[in-house]
Amino acid sequence: MSAAKAPWAPFMEDIPLHLDYFDGSMYEIVAEIAKKYPDNIAFDFMGKHTTYKQMLANIEQCAKALRTIGVRENDKVTIALPNCPQGIYMLYAVNLIGAIANMIHPLSAEKEIEFYLNESESVTAITLDQFYHKFEHIRQNTKVVNIIIASVKDELTRPIRYGYMMTAGRKIQKIPDDAPIIMWKDFLRMSRHCFYNYRVKRTSDDPAVILYSGGTTGTTKGIVLTNKNFNALSQQVVAANPMFRPGDKMLAAMPIFHGFGLGVCVHTMLAQGGRCILIPRFTPKSYAKDMVKYHCNFIAGVPTLYEALLRIDNLDKADLSCLKGVFSGGDSLSIELKKKLDKWLYDHKAVIQIREGYGTTETVTACCLTPPKMFKESSIGIPFPDMYIKIVKPGTDEELPYNTTGEIVISGPTVMKEYMKHPDETAQTLRTHPDGQAWLYTGDLGFMDDEGFVYFKGRAKRMIVTSGYNVYPAQLENILDAHEKVQMSCIIGVPDPYKIEKVKAFVKLAADVPANEDTKNELLEYCRKNIAKYAMPYDIEFRDDLPKTLVGKVAYRVLEEEEAAKLNAQNASEAAAAK
Repeated sequence: MSAAKAPWAPFMEDIPLHLDYFDGSMYEIVAEIAKKYPDNIAFDFMGKHTTYKQMLANIEQCAKALRTIGVRENDKVTIALPNCPQGIYMLYAVNLIGAIANMIHPLSAEKEIEFYLNESESVTAITLDQFYHKFEHIRQNTKVVNIIIASVKDELTRPIRYGYMMTAGRKIQKIPDDAPIIMWKDFLRMSRHCFYNYRVKRTSDDPAVILYSGGTTGTTKGIVLTNKNFNALSQQVVAANPMFRPGDKMLAAMPIFHGFGLGVCVHTMLAQGGRCILIPRFTPKSYAKDMVKYHCNFIAGVPTLYEALLRIDNLDKADLSCLKGVFSGGDSLSIELKKKLDKWLYDHKAVIQIREGYGTTETVTACCLTPPKMFKESSIGIPFPDMYIKIVKPGTDEELPYNTTGEIVISGPTVMKEYMKHPDETAQTLRTHPDGQAWLYTGDLGFMDDEGFVYFKGRAKRMIVTSGYNVYPAQLENILDAHEKVQMSCIIGVPDPYKIEKVKAFVKLAADVPANEDTKNELLEYCRKNIAKYAMPYDIEFRDDLPKTLVGKVAYRVLEEEEAAKLNAQNASEAAAAK
C-alpha cells in the first residue's frame, strides 16, 4: 500500500498517520526521558526497583568501563543475557560509546555461540556465570578479547539474594579462580580509570543492534538495525496505543535477544517513560504472579505463552481491570485461541480484547497491529504510522488487487539496514520500487482488504503444494485447534513421489483425552467435514508436546526434519532389502 493510499485512516481516530521522529541514538532518547522523569521507576527485577536516574548513572558507569577495556566505536559487543539489569545497562552503554550490540540467546549451544561471535567479529562478550563454561570452551576459536561475567545475585536485595543462593544459585558450576574473565563488579570498578570523553555521537542511521533470524533463505543471518529503527518503533507503538501514559507497566517476559522483547517490551517502554517488569526466566506461574502483583497495564507475548496462561489455575479471582493492552505476535493467533483469551480477559474484569500484530525481525518486530476499537476476524490489523504494506505477486513489484493473496512487502522507518556480510541477500530482500521507496520482501503470504486490513496466510516457505494445490498450514491448524479435544496442532508437508507433498498433522491433545485410534478417527472425520479433500491430512500423530523455538513458536522445521530422516531411513532399508 503506497504512501498515497491509506484506507485504514477512518479506524485510526486518535492515531496519527505520520510522526516526527527523534533524531539521535537509542541511548539519547532514553537519556532525555530519564531527565524528564528521573524519580520514576524504569524497571523492576525480582522485587528490586531501579529509577530512571539510577539506570542512567549505571549505564554511564558501564560505558566508561567498556572504554577502559578497549571497546571502541563500531566494535561489536555480544550480549548473551536474559532480561536482567546488566542486559539493560550493557545495551545502552554499548550504544553510548558508539559500539554495536550483538544480541544472542544465552541458552544457545556452544557451536551456535561460536558462530555468533565470529559472524559479528565481537571483541567483547558478556554472559551470566552459569553460561561461562560454554563461552570458555569455544573462546580460542574467536577474536573475543574480554569476557565479562555477570550474576543474577549481583542485582538482588539482600534477603532475596540469600534465597537465590540457597536454591538456583547452588546449581551454578564454580568458575576457576584463575579464569581469564572480568567479573561484573570488577568490570564496573574499571570505570574509575576512564578519564577521557567516552561519549561518541551517533546518527539515527548508524547501526546499533544486531539480531538474528533466518532471512529469506532460511539460514541464520545477522540483521543490522539502526538507532532510528528502534526509536521509530518506540514512537509508533505508543502512537498506536493512545491509552499509554508514562509510568504504565509492561510485563517484559519476551527475551531481549528477540525483536519483540527488546523493541517493544524494553526499548519502547524506556524510550517513552514506561516501566518494565523484567522476567529473566519465563514460567506460566511466575508470569501470572507478576502480572497480578504489579498490576501490569500491558502484556505482550506469542500464542504459546497465552495458551499456557489459560491453563493457570491460581488466577481464578485475579482482577485484570488494570490491563490497557494485550498483544500477540511472533506467530499466528488462531481464531479459537483468541476467543478463549477474550473470554478469559472478560472473566477477569478486563475491558479489552487481545490485539494481534505482525512484523519481522527485519523491521525490529511489529509493524502492523489491530486497532484498539476495530477488530476483523483473522486480520493482523493495520500498519503503524509511516509504515506501508503492499501485496505483490511473489518476487516482483507488481501490486495485486485487494483480497488477492500474494507476498507481503513493507516500507517505513523501522526497516533494517542490511543483512550483515550478506550483500546478495540484502539486495534480494530490500528492493527499490518505481515509487522511490525501499521495500522489504518478507517471504510471507497475505492479502489486504479494501479497508486496508492485512491478513496473514503463512510463510511462503511453509506453503505446502500437494497435487498442484496450495495448502496453507496456518489455516488447517486453525481448524484443528477449534476441536475441543485439541490443545495445539502443527501441519507440515511430507515429501511424496506422487503428490510432491502430502499433508501430515501433529497434535497435542487437551488434558485427559486419550491418544488412541478412536480419538484419531474422530479428528480425521472432523477434518473431512471442514477441510477440502486435497488438503486432508493423511495421518495425525499425537505428541505429548510440540517442539518450540527459542522464543516459544512451534518449531515446524524440527518436525519436517524428523519426517525427512524417517523417510531416508525407510528408503535406505528398502534399497538394502532389494540387494
